Amino acid sequence: MKKGEISVKAENILPVIKKWLYSDKDIFLREVVSNASDAIFKFERLVGIGKAEKAENEEYQITVSFNKEKKTLTIADNGIGMTEEEVINYIAQVAFSGAVDFLEKYKDVTDADGIIGHFGLGFYSVFMVADSVEIDTLSYQPDAAPVKWICDGSSSYEIGVGERTTRGTTITLHIGEEGMEFLNEYRLQETLKKYCSFIAYNIILIDENKEKKEEEEPEKPLNDTHPIWLKNPKDCTDEEYKQFYKDVFHDYNDPLFWIHLNVDAPFQLKAVIYFPKLRDNIDLMEYGEIKLYYNQVFVADNIKEILPEFLMVLRGVVDCPDIPINVSRSFLQNDGSVAKISNLIARKVSDKLHSIFTDDREQYNKYWDDIQLLMKYGCIRDSKFFDRMKDAVLFKTVDGEYLTLAEYFDKREDKENKVVYYTDNKAQQAANIELFKSNGLEVVECSHPIDPRFTMEFEMKEEGVKFCCVTAELPDTLTSGQSVNEEDMTALTELFRSALGKENLVVKGEYFKEEKTPAVLTQSEQTKRYQNISRSFGGMTMDFPEEYEIILNLSNPLICKMLSMKQEEDKKDKLAMLCQQIYDISLMSHRELKKEEKEQFIERNYKLFESVL
Repeated sequence: MKKGEISVKAENILPVIKKWLYSDKDIFLREVVSNASDAIFKFERLVGIGKAEKAENEEYQITVSFNKEKKTLTIADNGIGMTEEEVINYIAQVAFSGAVDFLEKYKDVTDADGIIGHFGLGFYSVFMVADSVEIDTLSYQPDAAPVKWICDGSSSYEIGVGERTTRGTTITLHIGEEGMEFLNEYRLQETLKKYCSFIAYNIILIDENKEKKEEEEPEKPLNDTHPIWLKNPKDCTDEEYKQFYKDVFHDYNDPLFWIHLNVDAPFQLKAVIYFPKLRDNIDLMEYGEIKLYYNQVFVADNIKEILPEFLMVLRGVVDCPDIPINVSRSFLQNDGSVAKISNLIARKVSDKLHSIFTDDREQYNKYWDDIQLLMKYGCIRDSKFFDRMKDAVLFKTVDGEYLTLAEYFDKREDKENKVVYYTDNKAQQAANIELFKSNGLEVVECSHPIDPRFTMEFEMKEEGVKFCCVTAELPDTLTSGQSVNEEDMTALTELFRSALGKENLVVKGEYFKEEKTPAVLTQSEQTKRYQNISRSFGGMTMDFPEEYEIILNLSNPLICKMLSMKQEEDKKDKLAMLCQQIYDISLMSHRELKKEEKEQFIERNYKLFESVL
């Protein structure tokens, strides 16, 4: 055996690699298996261009075998193999990349797709778990001799004649104390499925200590060599997409729908992005998950940098050879390709949503409750997304009808009126909602925490559009326009202020078109929005003064009766109770009665019941 010194760019680099190259120790298996896949890929390409020959029935395969007694872990492939010169170049010279050399040599007859090729620093990750490593390899080249390379993690190695008799490479790791966990079948399966579930060639796991039975079936591959994102969307069924989603993301719910991307320019990217079913109280920043692959080799999961912020709720797999396999968060944040991918995905998402909206409106309506959070957040965060999607934003009426803003306004007699009337608490504001509906005004639901911010965004970007809560103002269309007697209003104002003990209470009177509602309590839209915004900041509530106006319905028989009784001295107590009851009933459209208010309300009810008898 000859002796040599590993050529490195910096002194004592191996201990640094061993300790600091990767944050996760198990990643060494990704590196050696991806190198094996790379070696097979190189040979397959050479066969394709007539530079090499393959046996007729030979199947490409990567074998991972472990021997707990011998404390060895072996990764073998039937790829391109290496000569002694190549071993020295690609293994002993840490900074030299075999893939770069291969591409340069065959750049005119092959393409770079699929070559992971990081024999170099990536290979040395094995010393995170191994005390020593042996490489036994035989090149595809005619008359090539087998080569053996041995290294114990220092800067010295031995190289000489190997034992391999067939083309390919065998890497044997002599596992040290730090890597004993990887001599366990379950741990190896877990790691291989994590990093190599979709690698391009079959991976077989073998326990060398397990006795083999003659009738035993051949080992099944651990991986899917042709994952769904590589297929033509026309060849994939809905069930395949759904099953892939459930298998990869462990969600028992079906996804709503998905986008299958296959892009060649300005970068290479294949992806399947899913829209999961969302909960109303979902944390946008924690729900989604993007798994990043490099030519079918897993790089990282939960890669948020590759998605626009407002699409964080999405899940999917992205395979992009333009992003290096040894990727870091800081690299992703500053890489131009990542920004382009993010913009592409945002555009494709809006295209997909628009196509469903246009081609299958009924289905789009069914999706809305699940996708509205994404849509609204996207409109807030990305002005381009808002411009693309504003016409496809839906508003759900209290009767369950889904309308765009254009459709909402089109249902109105006064089409110039661009006010959207909404409720943020359908049950609490039922009386007000009924008042609006009885006068032909549709009311939409805006009860999600994101709605106050979203409606403000719409008002800012769409000229003339205004959102107004049903408890905030009384539209002119709800009243008859009949003139109000000032003397009567003065009397009613004094009556209510005195009964309620509110000297500054604003009391107004209108002749409603319908008679049954005695009064409504209104609060300015601006005050309501301040309250909503304050609640959205970590649940904080600020002390806003309760500034309500009461609008009395002068068409209501009860109000008319009270007006006629105002001079009757013996009716003063009953009138005061009625004023208080009317106010409290109206107040319940805004908030729940406090404990003391509720007790007084119930007590007044009993007294009023008694007065009837």
